[in-house]
Amino acid sequence: MKILSFETSCDETAVAVTEDGRRVLSDAVASQVPVHALYGGVVPEIASRAHTEAITALTARALSDARCARSDIDAVAVTYAPGLIGALLVGVSFAKSMALALGVPLIPVHHIRGHIAANYLAFPELEPPFLSLAVSGGNTLLVDVRDYTRMTVLGSTRDDAAGECFDKAARVLGLPYPGGKPIEELARGSSGGVYKLPAAHVDGAPLDMSFSGLKTAVVNLAHHAEQTGEPLDRAALARDFIAAVSQTLVPRAMEAARRSGRRTLCAAGGVAANAFIRRDLLEACDRAGIRLYLPPLSLCGDNAAMIGAQAYYEYLAGHTADMRLNAYATRDIAADPPEKSVDKPERL
Repeated sequence: MKILSFETSCDETAVAVTEDGRRVLSDAVASQVPVHALYGGVVPEIASRAHTEAITALTARALSDARCARSDIDAVAVTYAPGLIGALLVGVSFAKSMALALGVPLIPVHHIRGHIAANYLAFPELEPPFLSLAVSGGNTLLVDVRDYTRMTVLGSTRDDAAGECFDKAARVLGLPYPGGKPIEELARGSSGGVYKLPAAHVDGAPLDMSFSGLKTAVVNLAHHAEQTGEPLDRAALARDFIAAVSQTLVPRAMEAARRSGRRTLCAAGGVAANAFIRRDLLEACDRAGIRLYLPPLSLCGDNAAMIGAQAYYEYLAGHTADMRLNAYATRDIAADPPEKSVDKPERL
């Protein structure tokens, strides 16, 4: 089954063709990073306009790269939630028009389900059930993946996502947007252990996380150094910041595995590309006897291939949509996508 998929939840326009949820035939991405870097972060209106400008040509490129004609496509999939609402609407509207024109099913996919499904593309042997640590710019979740479309959130951030915290910390350290890679590169110049940063705990919810205090602490340290003229060891602060994020994520992932009884853990999302966090996860899983799957860096960030991978299993579960499909800025990963409904006459 060949699926043409679209991902426009934030600042990457992505179109891919996948086959049977496990094989990537093409994966075309148009990045908006250079534009948003001018503002130090994503500007939603600019992102929406850029998606509109890029998506038609990118679709033609994805089909050409896959050596597929439009008639070869069996279904169309699209990220419908969560994300920037204007950006999502571009992808949803375009996907609906493609599905209608081709006369094929339309499959809505939750963005974080897609990140988790990126592991299916990298590891053909992987099957649920397993535990997933999904860490991206807008979401930080511990998810019990019971099967391909049944998922339960075991823990999540109560405020900022880890990826957002990386971007804000990078800004105060004078690093470019997006902040993940620049902070990692800066951190390689120090062994850390210089700055004491907070580690938040949520009373009564040991698997939940909080990153707002960590973000504020980094901002305050940088501003204090600037105002007093004291030297700021930027490399050490970057290394200690990453360590603080890792010390929030990794122990909770291990505790979630213990509580759920899962012996397989998958990382997912852009923050899963961080080398220090990957190392800490590997070491913790080795000690606990847990099998760890780390997707390649190319599949950690936003892409449409991961949406096509999850879409295959959503289709098998009967999760298709009609032309009433809408976009949602927020939506629980555990909720089923909006299902196909029977058209009813409107009331006058």
